Amino acid sequence: MLQTSQGPGLRSWLANRIILQKLNNPLGLGLLLLLAMLTSYVIAILELKIGIVILGAIIGIPLIGACLLQPVYAIWTILVVGVFVDFLKKMIDAPFGTALDGLLFVSLFGVLIQQVHNRDLSFAKNSVSAWVLIWVALNLLEVLNPWAGSRMAWLYTVRSMAGLIILYFVAIYAFSSYKVITKTIKLIIGLALLSALYGLKQEFIGFSNAELTWLYSDPKRLELIFQWGRLRIFSFFSDPTTYGVFMSYMGTFCCVLATGPFSNKKRGLLLLSAGCMFAAMVYAGSRTPFVLVPFGFICFTLITLKKEILVGAAFVGLLGVAFIMKGTSNPVLFRLQSAFIPKHSDDTMQVRFKNQKFIQPMIHRHPVGVGLGSTGVWAKRFTPDSFLADFAHDSGFVRIAVELGWIGLLIYMTFLFTLLRQSIYYYLRVRNQKIKCLYLGFTVVLFQLTLACYPQEVLVLLPTSLVFYSITAAVVRLKDFDDVPSHHVPSVITTPLSTTTVEMSVPHFNEQKRIETPTSPKR
Repeated sequence: MLQTSQGPGLRSWLANRIILQKLNNPLGLGLLLLLAMLTSYVIAILELKIGIVILGAIIGIPLIGACLLQPVYAIWTILVVGVFVDFLKKMIDAPFGTALDGLLFVSLFGVLIQQVHNRDLSFAKNSVSAWVLIWVALNLLEVLNPWAGSRMAWLYTVRSMAGLIILYFVAIYAFSSYKVITKTIKLIIGLALLSALYGLKQEFIGFSNAELTWLYSDPKRLELIFQWGRLRIFSFFSDPTTYGVFMSYMGTFCCVLATGPFSNKKRGLLLLSAGCMFAAMVYAGSRTPFVLVPFGFICFTLITLKKEILVGAAFVGLLGVAFIMKGTSNPVLFRLQSAFIPKHSDDTMQVRFKNQKFIQPMIHRHPVGVGLGSTGVWAKRFTPDSFLADFAHDSGFVRIAVELGWIGLLIYMTFLFTLLRQSIYYYLRVRNQKIKCLYLGFTVVLFQLTLACYPQEVLVLLPTSLVFYSITAAVVRLKDFDDVPSHHVPSVITTPLSTTTVEMSVPHFNEQKRIETPTSPKR
């Protein structure tokens, strides 16, 4: 009788601790400590790779569940993984890129599951989404391109050209509030600041042994990074150029946000972060980011058109010209000056112009291109005998024109134009000053990235591609959370005997507001 009475009591006690209290009690703490000790022991006695796989499973399985239920967690995780994926590749040979793709599809699957219940696609009904879908469809149809040299090259290339754009659809659904968007922006700025600090650590303290091993394992890689008697920093990324571009537009973005209606503490943190990013950009030593920064501030000045900003920009511009004209023996400063002195960069530009002139007849003959992966690293792997395998396109736009033809380039440019137009349109019309400042920052960054696509392939490389698609979703969604203060709405002139309904147009996203006078009858 005693054992019989204890059985249900034990089950009830366990059910209370596990189900009702959700292990938020001493039992859960004990189980967590036991699991941690067991995991540590297994990792210690097994190989490093197996231990990392076990640790990844422990973290990854609950994370996948969270990403299915909350798409915003998926976005944050993808952004973090996108920043550190190349850093992890230097430490261990594992398919982190494939894991990132899997996480993207899991998050998209979670959105589709929720849409089965909600059945509301209004968040995606806009011109930007339409052009995104056209771009994705074109990339998928390229598998049928009769001029393509390899279907495997298409399979490997479509991931970066159209696969990562899945993040846009997940983000446009997950950005359901102003708070979610601002948290995502804070995460991106935090990751950029962390990348800047780690890059400065590489410059002033040194590279780790794993990074040096990775660097010296490839002579071409070493030749690219070791220039002017010093190693250029690259932080968590694959190369100094990708790192420098990321630092340039994120530093500019922080400066633009610092002009917004935020507290002095936040402004100080933004300016300090921008200073770290610009310093890291200079030590990365790539010329393209050096040009993007003044271009971004020129866009900022022209969009705002405020007297004090125009005067300040003119003063800073004079200081910049004086700095460029001043001679120096410092290799870091000379590299910075060379980006703005034609005689130091003219040879590089002439080579690019020559290559573009050479490839133009082929682009004219192939309106849909010669297939994804027909140039670059995948062409060298899958079609090494093709003359395009050794063609240095040196430009995101040139690559699109070659692989997807002038039709593909036209579609992509139209997509960028539509995105920039919407960002400027909403900047001029939103009423909330914080949202207006965010739109201003997005517009400047989008202009910078569009310019960077000419000399570099920036929108297909991590983490810039993920940041770009997140910004694209934010541009589309942010205006939905704009508030219209009462003093902005024109008042209605009424008469004592008015019984009519006055309909007036308020210039806020072309919406119509119906305002009834106090004596109007109820309907």
